[in-house]
Amino acid sequence: MMYGAVHTRRSISGLLLVSAFLLIVTGCTGPSVEVIDEANSAQKDFLLGPEDVLEIAVWRNQDLTQKEEIVRPDGKISMPLIGEVEASGRTADQLGAQITERLKAFKENPSVSVRLNEVNSYYVYVLGEAVKPGKYKLKSHATVLQALAVAGGFTTYASKNKIQVIRTVATENGNSKEVRIPVRYDDLMSGNGEIRNFVLKTGDVVVVP
Repeated sequence: MMYGAVHTRRSISGLLLVSAFLLIVTGCTGPSVEVIDEANSAQKDFLLGPEDVLEIAVWRNQDLTQKEEIVRPDGKISMPLIGEVEASGRTADQLGAQITERLKAFKENPSVSVRLNEVNSYYVYVLGEAVKPGKYKLKSHATVLQALAVAGGFTTYASKNKIQVIRTVATENGNSKEVRIPVRYDDLMSGNGEIRNFVLKTGDVVVVP
């Protein structure tokens, strides 16, 4: 009886320790996974940014149509009649809808379409033990594995399972904070880990220690 009671207490203690460990792990990895999921859902449509080249067509109005409009460093463009319009952080369709709404004050039933002609705002950094570390401007979304491939892969000294992706995210109060997402190369390749290959957000920094 004595042995059974001690064994039971040890089993309960062991379960409590395992539960505590799982809570710690969940607390550490949960926000990272959430950040990745939010970013992947947002990347289904390309978000405009500085230096992107747009074509803005206003139906039956050549004076308002702009064949080549470049998003300024402050994220805005300038349109006749309505002035400055925020383009950065919006999709082409969202920008078209915003311009349409603003033009209603000057025109009856305006119809506006926006086309992205040239992508210049999407870039990522690959730093550390990569063969060709640096800043890479890309013409389409890239995953972690694709960014590593663009940077030439790893050097001999790379710790491939200790990669971190550093991302700046907006907070609820309008500020920004830095989030570090731990990445294991083996998990990216196998697809079996909790954090699998994911799409990078513009400005992300992939650090290979």
